[in-house]
Amino acid sequence: MNIVGDIARGLTSSLGCLAAAIGVSLIGMKAVEKVGRNPSASAIILVQANSGTASAQAVASYSLFLYQG
Repeated sequence: MNIVGDIARGLTSSLGCLAAAIGVSLIGMKAVEKVGRNPSASAIILVQANSGTASAQAVASYSLFLYQG
């Protein structure tokens, strides 16, 4: 039993998920600001926000699956 290794893997996974959550919230915040400034560009902003959100959530997937092995 390697307790230090288990704790390190848990912390790494937690920090990766925390970073993804912060990234997704910042993307949402900025998208709402941009739509508020220019409502006619909402479709373009939504596409870019969705692709950014997917990239940020990929970080969470990587941290959960790669560090638990």
